[in-house]
Amino acid sequence: MGLNMATELADGTLNLNMADSIAMHLRVNHYPPVPTSMVQPCIDAIDAYWEDDFNREIELPEGVLWRGNENAPAYAIIESHHLEAWCQDDEYYEE
Repeated sequence: MGLNMATELADGTLNLNMADSIAMHLRVNHYPPVPTSMVQPCIDAIDAYWEDDFNREIELPEGVLWRGNENAPAYAIIESHHLEAWCQDDEYYEE
């Protein structure tokens, strides 16, 4: 599982929309499972990645803090939630 499953979720192999695929990734590929309230911040972080705004501050859900803050930079959300599979373009896999 792990990276292989995340890659299949990200590339659409499992026929899920982005929100559902990230929710599954957060629940199955993490222990303890990440709450589904983090799905939208993860999507926002991925959007920031594709817009080359890695330091964009993403609002976190109520009760979730990053280093004591209610916001976290996009790169921190991507790294800590292992969202790299959603941040690779097709050229990466063709090499």
